[in-house]
Amino acid sequence: MEQEQPEELGGTGGTGGPGGSGAPGRLGERELRVLALERRGFPGPGAKERAIREELGLAPVRYYQVLNALLDDPRALAADPVTVNRLRRVREARRAAR
Repeated sequence: MEQEQPEELGGTGGTGGPGGSGAPGRLGERELRVLALERRGFPGPGAKERAIREELGLAPVRYYQVLNALLDDPRALAADPVTVNRLRRVREARRAAR
């Protein structure tokens, strides 16, 4: 299962962006699931990582690589502007703190 996911979630897939949705103007189902997971709240430490593994079948490191690429994808911004803009602000604040 891990072998096919890099193309679906982070490979070029021929669409010019992360994922291989097949349609240049739309995110794939997996990319939408990553954004949906980010909208959720988690009760305690480890719960989010557990959800990443169980629901998406990804290692947390790979998940965060895909998520970071999605934050730079205009399709993700169009699909979920509130979540993407919030995560971009968090990312910029972390970069500025370094």
